[in-house]
Amino acid sequence: MPDFKYMLPHNQFYPYEDLKLYYCGSEQCQPGHSWGPALKDHYKIHYVHSGKGTFRTASQTYVLTQGQGFLISPDVLSSYQADAQEPWTYSWVAFQGTNADWILQRAGLTPVQPIFQTAQQEAISLCFQQMFQASLTQKSRDLRLLSLLYTFLSILIEDTSNEAYAEGIGANRQQLYVAKAVEFIETNYSRSMSIAEMADEVGLERKYLTRLFKASTGLSPQLYVIDYRISKACEWMANPLLSITEIAYSVGYKDPLLFSKMFKKMKGISPSQYRSTLSGGTSGGTSGGTSGGTSGGTSGGTSGGTSGGTSGGSV
Repeated sequence: MPDFKYMLPHNQFYPYEDLKLYYCGSEQCQPGHSWGPALKDHYKIHYVHSGKGTFRTASQTYVLTQGQGFLISPDVLSSYQADAQEPWTYSWVAFQGTNADWILQRAGLTPVQPIFQTAQQEAISLCFQQMFQASLTQKSRDLRLLSLLYTFLSILIEDTSNEAYAEGIGANRQQLYVAKAVEFIETNYSRSMSIAEMADEVGLERKYLTRLFKASTGLSPQLYVIDYRISKACEWMANPLLSITEIAYSVGYKDPLLFSKMFKKMKGISPSQYRSTLSGGTSGGTSGGTSGGTSGGTSGGTSGGTSGGTSGGSV
């Protein structure tokens, strides 16, 4: 495989939030070639095709050879260096995204456990070869590279020789449950859902999930849902073509009055008042939102916004 380096152009529009590939490449390193100690603000995985080298964190030193790899996590001081006698040839891929933590935990990779070993060496080498080929394309380069990033990570997850997987799952089981609950919320916030339904999806008893969730996020699942919905609503307020009623429906509130009640509870002002603070936000949503932010919020809002979480009803 030839040496190559690809970096996402700074001016390229990139709408994918779940996982975003920043750059990738392969290199046959010179003896003693090194990086760090330093920090990165994203994830970066190196995979060793041949040779050997050393990866260091603040507390650990790892000597790595063919078929192994290491994860650099955001804001974790680390460094690496090629061996002076048998310098490694490695490939790398750097990425970030809302699902990055969750995917890496499924692969057993964390800042505490940054090392992996794979029996799927041919599959991973092919994956990076295809990244090189994809980097030469134009119209669909971003999609092809992103699909190959998912392929690479799926290999790490499925690889049964990765002993760190079982250890990582055991050490981070509670975080995985919470991450899965968050994923459920972010996927289903636009419809009526219940905490009991979320618990069934995660595979835990409702009260136990609520306890784990609050310990991890500082919020109950019910309040997290409300907070996420209102945050999404705020994003859409900037679009003057959407009425406040339409935004309410889009974030899971069939009753615009309840939406206004919850919005004011979270933001301190009504949806229409919030929209008026945005530059250019004037006409689009005032008709459906002004009345909803005042008169109707007291009647059905309090019970609908609180009771669902305690009884397992809809939120």
